[in-house]
Amino acid sequence: MRASVSPVPPRIEFVRLTEVPLEDVVDLLKEPGLARHMPLSQGLTPEAAARWVAAKDGQWEDNGYGPWAVLVDGQLAGWSGFQREENGADLALVLVPGYWGHGAAITRAALDRGFGELGLEAVVIALPYTRSPTRAVARFGFVPDG
Repeated sequence: MRASVSPVPPRIEFVRLTEVPLEDVVDLLKEPGLARHMPLSQGLTPEAAARWVAAKDGQWEDNGYGPWAVLVDGQLAGWSGFQREENGADLALVLVPGYWGHGAAITRAALDRGFGELGLEAVVIALPYTRSPTRAVARFGFVPDG
């Protein structure tokens, strides 16, 4: 008889983008597996990445929320968080391909922080045209909004 061992869930952390070395952010944004989802990665320079990080981080002061760097078991896996849009707080999630299997856990953790710690009352999500909206987000309680 064998005892089953429960897999250890990944340790997910959210830190400010400014807490991650810029070189790691550049590598993340230039990841070839993300290029079709993130056009900004084309021809990205370290200076452009620094401006991108500053703009993303500045949302914390402007809105009281913003994007984070996502660490899974201490490793940079991507970025996620909330960005102010016309129709509310928009949840973003961008992961390097090696961490795509952690997307559901990261999304749940981000939503928990958004509704719990940040006091958001509603969250919207916009997906790139390369993703199926109903299949990808319905499991988190999102409903089509136009």
